Amino acid sequence: MSATLEHPTKTAAAPRGAAPVKESRELIRSQVRAGWILLSPALLHSGIFIVIPVLAVLVLSLTDYSFGDSWSWVGLGNYADLFRDVDFQASLVNTVLYAVVVIPISMAIALAVAVGLNQKIKGLGFFRTAFYIPTVTATVAIATIWLWIYNPGSGLANGFLSLFGFAPNRWLADPATALPSLMVVGIWQGLGTKIIIYLAALQGVSRDLLESADLDGASRWQKFVNVTLPALSPVQFFVLITSIVGTFQVFDLVYVMTRGGPGTETRVLVLDIYQNAFQDLKLGYASAETVIMMIVIALFIGAGRLLQKADVND
Repeated sequence: MSATLEHPTKTAAAPRGAAPVKESRELIRSQVRAGWILLSPALLHSGIFIVIPVLAVLVLSLTDYSFGDSWSWVGLGNYADLFRDVDFQASLVNTVLYAVVVIPISMAIALAVAVGLNQKIKGLGFFRTAFYIPTVTATVAIATIWLWIYNPGSGLANGFLSLFGFAPNRWLADPATALPSLMVVGIWQGLGTKIIIYLAALQGVSRDLLESADLDGASRWQKFVNVTLPALSPVQFFVLITSIVGTFQVFDLVYVMTRGGPGTETRVLVLDIYQNAFQDLKLGYASAETVIMMIVIALFIGAGRLLQKADVND
């Protein structure tokens, strides 16, 4: 008798990896969609309050618009006039000088103070609060206090110098000391934020690296230079960028304390833009100034980026 052998029918099975790959792609797509949804409020805000105003400034800088109904296209005429404008030249030089002096000094002082506050000392909370108070205080109030300090007759600055036999100074009225006096205030006011950022970064420096340096017999200075400073490099760049933007936008301090005087010794870019736009009603001209300021800020940021790269490579 012949036996019939029945072989089970084999069906083609789907590749094992197909379903997980498909699910992974769907998951990635859903995550991307969720990311764009979460980003949409910030993107909408940036588009309305940053991109559109920047484009408007670029267009207006090529016109003679002055809050009137009629205006004409002047091309690069505003830019040509700017570099013949003595007030603009003075404001540009003063702003760049202010930034070049205030930024490195304030960063160095803030880092030194942050290193000190990172130690276990008595009254640590008080010192942290005291250094941060100027940052959250209205600039008008700070300017008023410093106007009293710089008062030629009864100010604290001249009173202190008189203890050492120095003659009284007309701080804000003297062309030689007006801008340096404002620099001192700018440095003092901006310390708080920088100190907090540096302090947070210092507390994140690897303890293992510091302990290894101790085992190798490194001194405090060697640990700071070879371990702490390299670890702070990204934070240094962030503080540098925010400082550049902040110093180039200085306005209220100058407006309250000197109004740009004496002469044009403390005239800065934002003050010049304000006067051209809202006092002389030359909005197209002020827009051209704004474009120049953005370009200068970009150049400073680019220089800072190059310095950071050179420091990292070293």
